[in-house]
Amino acid sequence: MDAFTAGILQRIETTRSDLDQARRSGDEFLAEVEQAALDDLHRLAAEHGVQVTAA
Repeated sequence: MDAFTAGILQRIETTRSDLDQARRSGDEFLAEVEQAALDDLHRLAAEHGVQVTAA
């Protein structure tokens, strides 16, 4: 696995965790921000052929 792939997968994992935490805490604004970031990371991964597993 190259550095780009490892980096994007780590960022996706971290963002998923942050999104879950925002939802659990009831912070709707932060949850929306994290969801948008996650969507962008998934788009970036797809554009570069990085396979992302569902969590």
